[in-house]
Amino acid sequence: MTHVLLSLGSNTGDSTENLKLAIANVNALDMTEVIAVSSVHKTAPWGKTDQPDFLNQSVLVATDLNVAELMENILQIEKDMGRVREEKWGPRLIDIDIILFGEETISTPELTIPHPHMHERRFVLEPSVEIAGHMIHPVIKKSVSELLLMCELNTSQ
Repeated sequence: MTHVLLSLGSNTGDSTENLKLAIANVNALDMTEVIAVSSVHKTAPWGKTDQPDFLNQSVLVATDLNVAELMENILQIEKDMGRVREEKWGPRLIDIDIILFGEETISTPELTIPHPHMHERRFVLEPSVEIAGHMIHPVIKKSVSELLLMCELNTSQ
């Protein structure tokens, strides 16, 4: 099984319930099991700042799905929960991003893993350290914990 780090975010509707439902839906996927869940972090929006604060959470899963199958299932969970993609970095009912997929690196028009901005986003790194601080970014070759320390030194985000 591959260990996969997911980042979840919500800033519309009942964000707490949105996160809980998304985690339950991920755990219900075939050949996938949630093995750790971070605490919930309230954070300012990133990229597009004129919107409500987000609730963010990280989830560590073990899966036998390949990355394309997992991504397809995640997009379906978002759609089933009512996610409508209207604007980049805009408000959202639920957002589920694959941050790390084991030690794989993937670069396609549809998907980039490791997530290309993970090392710049404290709202991803802070909850991720709680459950997966040991995971290594396969390109930067630093642990999630080390990435958070670097992020804190280099940015206020």
